[in-house]
Amino acid sequence: MTALPQYVRLESPGLWRDSLDAQRREVIVVFGDATLMLADARSAIPLTHWSLAALIRRNPGRKPAIFAPSDDPGEILEIADEDMIGAIEKVLSAIESGRPHPGRLRGWLTGTIIVAILAGIALWLPSGLINQAARVATDTRRQDVGRAILADMTRYTGAVCHSTAGDAALGVLAERLPGENLTIAIVPRGLKDGGRMLPGNVVAIGRRTLSGPDTPEAVAGAVVATEAAAAGLDPFLDFMKWAGARAALQLLVTGDLPRGVTRDYGKVVLDTPAPAVAPEVLLSAFRAANLSSTPYAYMTDPSGESVLPLIEADPFKGKPAPVAVLKDAQWHALKAICD
Repeated sequence: MTALPQYVRLESPGLWRDSLDAQRREVIVVFGDATLMLADARSAIPLTHWSLAALIRRNPGRKPAIFAPSDDPGEILEIADEDMIGAIEKVLSAIESGRPHPGRLRGWLTGTIIVAILAGIALWLPSGLINQAARVATDTRRQDVGRAILADMTRYTGAVCHSTAGDAALGVLAERLPGENLTIAIVPRGLKDGGRMLPGNVVAIGRRTLSGPDTPEAVAGAVVATEAAAAGLDPFLDFMKWAGARAALQLLVTGDLPRGVTRDYGKVVLDTPAPAVAPEVLLSAFRAANLSSTPYAYMTDPSGESVLPLIEADPFKGKPAPVAVLKDAQWHALKAICD
C-alpha cells in the first residue's frame, strides 16, 4: 500500500497530455492506494492509471505542478489543486526515504573518515611539531636555551657563582668528567635535593656541594649523579613540551624561538623534584667516570645510612680515583667561588 490513509477518496481536476504532440484535456485525478487514476472529466470513464511509486515531478517548487509517469518526455499531468499536490509529494517523499542510498552511505563513511583523519592530525600536530623541533635543534641552540633557563632560575636561586680562578676550576672539572661540551654552574641557594640537567649539557648544582667532604670528588659526584638521573631523557624536549607547539613551529620555520620563551621555566625546573636514581645506576656512572662514590654519598647523607650501597660498593673503596679530579689550588679556588 503506497498511498497515505488521510488521502483516501481525494480527487481533483487536472490537465492531461498523453503524448508529446497531443492536445491537453481535462481529467479527474483520483488518488488511490498505489496509483493515480485519470478519468475523463465529462464521462468519468477511466483513461489511464499511473503508479505512484514511478511518478516524477518535472517542475519542483513551481505551480501548477507537472507530473509524469516515467522519464518519457511525452505524457504529462498538470495539477493546480494544493491538496492533491501535497498528497502526491508526501507519497513521493515517503517512497524516496525508503529507497537505499549507497551514495549517502559512502558520503557518511567518507565524512567519518575525514573527521577521524582531521582529529588525528589535531591530536598529532602539536606533539609532532614539538618532537620534530627537538630532533632538529642544533647543539648551539640547545646550549643557548640551557643558559637562558639557568638565567631564569637565578631569579630564585641567586646569581650563578663566579670568580676567575673558580671558573677555571669548573672548566677543568667539566673536562675531567664524561659529557660532551659539559657546562657546570653553581648557584648559591636551592637545589638541595640534587642538581638539574638543562638543555645543552648545562648542569646546575647547589652551593651545598662545596661544603661537604673536603674533596673535589664530592662536587664531581654531584655532577655525575645529575647526569645519571637524566640518562635517556631530553631536557630540551621537556622544555619544548612546556613552550608549546607555537614555539616549536617558529623554531622549525625561522630557526629561532620566541623572545622570552624561557621565562618562568626556571621555576618549573626548580619545582620539579630531581629524579630518583637506583644505587646500581649511580655506581655504574661513578665507575664510568673513574670516580669514587663515597665522598658524594657522605655529602648527600653525612650519616651514611641512606646511601650505604654507594659506600659499600664504591668502585675505589673510598680512596681517591687514580686520575685526580682537581689539583689542590684548583679545589681551593672552586670552594671559594661563591664567597
